Amino acid sequence: MSIERPMVRSSRNEFMTGYLEALALVERLHRLLLDVIKDEFERVGVLEINAVQALLLFNIGDNEVTAGELKSRGYYQGSNVSYNLKKLVEMGYMHHQRCEIDRRSVRVRLTQKGRQIRNIVAGLFSRHAEGLEGKAVIDRQGIDDITASLKRVERYWTDQIRYIY
Repeated sequence: MSIERPMVRSSRNEFMTGYLEALALVERLHRLLLDVIKDEFERVGVLEINAVQALLLFNIGDNEVTAGELKSRGYYQGSNVSYNLKKLVEMGYMHHQRCEIDRRSVRVRLTQKGRQIRNIVAGLFSRHAEGLEGKAVIDRQGIDDITASLKRVERYWTDQIRYIY
């Protein structure tokens, strides 16, 4: 019979506490990002598009993609992306065209109106990057460390989905 030493148990509890705090922070940051985008669009008078749709336009950028590609890249869930793509096409932010090879698949790309939205989001992110660096909130090494850590967590979670379920 193996008995855990108190030091090991305490270390595991501390890690679990830190992990749960990190998970909550990632979730809060995502919601806060959407609020920041929403506020920017209210400031510039763009009210017909929501923050999720604006972020979708930003992530598509100059690419021509299908809903499946956006889902497979891990950006969005299937029904959510399909709904938002449909709305963006209806509002004139995106062009859509049936794929020549697979007629069931629809390829989308930004219209001029969609590129204007993308540029608003890009400008917002650029100002944030300048502010974070200029006010010494975080430096390049800090951003690199955060990104590397988040990529490792992403790989771990992806492996869990692929191999456990």
